[in-house]
Amino acid sequence: MSFKKLLIANRGEIAIRIARAAAESGLATVAIYPADDAASLHVRAADDACEIPGRGARAYLDIEAVIAVAMAAGCDALHPGYGFLSENTQLARRCAEEKIIFVGPSPEALDLFGDKAKARDLAKKCGVPVIAGTSGATSLDEAKAFFASLGANAAVMIKAIAGGGGRGMRVVEDLAKLDEAYARCQSEAKAAFGNDAVYVERLIRKARHIEVQIIGDRHGAISHLWERECTIQRRNQKLIEVAPSPSLSESLRARIIEAAKQLASAARYDNLGTFEFLVDDEAEESKGEGEGAFAFIEANPRLQVEHTVTEAVLGVDLVRSQLAVAAAPRWPRLGWRNPRCRCRAAMPCSSASTWR
Repeated sequence: MSFKKLLIANRGEIAIRIARAAAESGLATVAIYPADDAASLHVRAADDACEIPGRGARAYLDIEAVIAVAMAAGCDALHPGYGFLSENTQLARRCAEEKIIFVGPSPEALDLFGDKAKARDLAKKCGVPVIAGTSGATSLDEAKAFFASLGANAAVMIKAIAGGGGRGMRVVEDLAKLDEAYARCQSEAKAAFGNDAVYVERLIRKARHIEVQIIGDRHGAISHLWERECTIQRRNQKLIEVAPSPSLSESLRARIIEAAKQLASAARYDNLGTFEFLVDDEAEESKGEGEGAFAFIEANPRLQVEHTVTEAVLGVDLVRSQLAVAAAPRWPRLGWRNPRCRCRAAMPCSSASTWR
């Protein structure tokens, strides 16, 4: 590896997960913790641990404190995990300034996919379908005009431009309720992400939610680790993840995966990320079996909580893969076992997708 000591800028399960993968990769690790987390398990899971100022979750959001610990501890790499600073462009830039390898995508990719309006624009340029909606930050009057333009049986989803995790989102099926929903989405988005900008999309009432696991290197090589389906949700929070998706035809699966790779390639995406799509069942039914209508909705430029589902199916350690991509000047050709293959061989089978 091109780095030797890793700062884990997180806590809890994901910090322990990263510490294990780093140890298996021959890396020394340093945990961080505020005083009230001193007895937490992640502190003991790392080789060393350093206290940071503050208390509770807010302490882990102090970028300069995190960077200061990394430098003082002699860390030449930093893994942000998920949540907290994992999608923070400022942290990635500060790491670059201090010659610390950020185990995640580039600041440019974080900027791009941290703004859903910019991500939609990229999809349009690439010819990847998106759901009909407004462009960029949308005023209440613009939202009303878009709702009215949909005609009879109209329904929309209001979404925060920044952030994710199902926050700052509301379904509106009655124009009279749009004002209240718009205000609540703005308030939630401001509180959660520090940005109250929202936009509006046509609501797909019968949708399946498919996410494609992408991995790329710093030289433009892009591959995928198949898909997961997370259609079963409650309040926009994923409850059940299934891999591979039991509801996709082979042709539709191939088209969605190709769209994810196309977007990642256009963005010169490096490291691990998840590209998310909705499949419109009503449109699919109207076009006939096997056609399939899908649309890109967003990308998560980080390791996701549900990464372990892909790991269990493919037998691949995604955190070790992240570390290898961040460390290697060029990622080697790899084969990923096709999750639909019944082969139990340790090496990828002939039907595997390969790095290209």
